[in-house]
Amino acid sequence: MKNIRLFNTLTGQIEFLKPVSPPEVRIYSCGPTVYGHTHLGHMRAYTNVDTLIRILKYFGLRPYQVMNITDVGHILGDCDLGKDKIEEAARKEKKDAWEITREYTKEFFLMIKKLNIRKADIVSKATDNIPQMILLVQELERRGFTYKIKDGIYFDTAKISDYGKLSHMPRKKLLEGARVEVNLEKKNPADFALWKFTPKGVNRQMEWASPWNEKTFPGWHIECSTMAMRYLSNCFTKGKFHPQRFETIDIHTGGIDLIPVHHTNEIAQTEAATGKKFVNYWIHNEFLQVDGRKMSKSLGNFYTLSDLERRGYKDLMPLRYLFLNTHYRKKTNFTWQALTQADRSYQEIIRRIEIIKTIEGKYEESDQGRKKICYYLDEFNKAITNDLNMPQALAVMHEVLKDKDIIGKSQWDLLKKFDQVLGLQLKEHVDQLMKVKKKIPARISILVLDREKSRQEKDWLKSDELRVQIEKSGYSIKDTPGGSKVTPKK
Repeated sequence: MKNIRLFNTLTGQIEFLKPVSPPEVRIYSCGPTVYGHTHLGHMRAYTNVDTLIRILKYFGLRPYQVMNITDVGHILGDCDLGKDKIEEAARKEKKDAWEITREYTKEFFLMIKKLNIRKADIVSKATDNIPQMILLVQELERRGFTYKIKDGIYFDTAKISDYGKLSHMPRKKLLEGARVEVNLEKKNPADFALWKFTPKGVNRQMEWASPWNEKTFPGWHIECSTMAMRYLSNCFTKGKFHPQRFETIDIHTGGIDLIPVHHTNEIAQTEAATGKKFVNYWIHNEFLQVDGRKMSKSLGNFYTLSDLERRGYKDLMPLRYLFLNTHYRKKTNFTWQALTQADRSYQEIIRRIEIIKTIEGKYEESDQGRKKICYYLDEFNKAITNDLNMPQALAVMHEVLKDKDIIGKSQWDLLKKFDQVLGLQLKEHVDQLMKVKKKIPARISILVLDREKSRQEKDWLKSDELRVQIEKSGYSIKDTPGGSKVTPKK
């Protein structure tokens, strides 16, 4: 097994990955709360998780990933008082809450597909785990970690000596920032709801009978602990919770915004229920900004799949390429200009590979070439094992593309190997380009090149004349951020 190093939020250090039961690596990924459109922040976050999964597979490990879909219980502002995000979205859109979650879950998985992100081995909705969540809360109750107040069952954080260890903040500072609402019934400011009661006079669409009340629903944090224990350790069978079956999970992923509250509370309730360490490695990705600012609807920079498509980006590989150019632990700044440049770079990569494939097998490989292949492979492996350093990995790929000593089959084989990790669908796009080019006569290709040159020189009159020539010859031409694309008219 290759020595993969990862930054562990829990220890604050880069550490060698040591799975509990190699070659299997058990992973829990916090999935989306499906109350609104999939946006650029989701796209970047899950591209990063996919990259981790691909690297593990690349080195012969067997990642087994569970991802949740939060379709109930997530209160606005990540608090315990207020409106449920799903219920509020249903009210605003005048739809059924179940319809809301179906619609936005479908959109999320469309994004997954378009970005070539591998689907988790288990994808589970919170609403499919209500009985198991109740069993877990009852276990915490039996162990003395809970108390009941007017609006629900709460976890007593004072019972946990190392509460907040994931955030590396003093307990007092963590408590000050843990909640923005005031609930005078809580024993401690950071105590959090495990199970909520529907307030009197409030009509919820999603609620269940429980041992504590007839109209109730789960807290946000209990969902992830339950699904992690159910699907990664088989802790729930025959209507019972079996804490002794729990085995420490290797990796837990999520955004940095989840550290001080959600992930902190996952740790507290899981370790309280099992008496065992919850997760060995916590991997968190940084935020995505848009035009240097936080993405928000009020700023008009909240971009979704439909926004990308309206701008002509139906193929999202250039976006994936853009994300890979920033390390997952650094903020990335999205701009349309940056995406345009990423598209151009991606199209240039495809064009270069097409040339490599065209001359594949026409050159004999030299001893120098074979040495370079080994060198580049080693450099690529060093990058991806060094806390998923994808910008450096891309730099190695660009060196390979430019190296004339290894042009041909070995060069293409190496790039295909790299793409097992990059996930940029290089082969599919190159094959498509070559397929289209076979249908385009040389005279049309020359007209296209002349037109691109005139566009670069801003000679719009000549550009329009060449477009007319191309179209009269029976071909359609479409200008994209990555260059002009020509197809025979149907």
